[in-house]
Amino acid sequence: MWVLAVILIVALMIPVAAILVDSPLGKSVARRMEGREGGGTPPELRDVQRKVEMLETEIEDLNRSISGMREELQFMQRLLEDPRRKKPTA
Repeated sequence: MWVLAVILIVALMIPVAAILVDSPLGKSVARRMEGREGGGTPPELRDVQRKVEMLETEIEDLNRSISGMREELQFMQRLLEDPRRKKPTA
């Protein structure tokens, strides 16, 4: 019984760990760890890197928003289609 519980806990922790690693919190921790290792970068370069990372994060957020809007638009178009019109059977 304990073996089954351990297997279940491990199986549930895998997706949780993947979500945490891909989250902004996980990315922030990774950035901080990278900063400790390469401490010889000039402050100007660090500022540029930080700005680029912020822009990349914003672009990822915008891409997710755009894909969500596309799905919503497709859903609305399907709802607004004429129900009397026959759908293609292929």
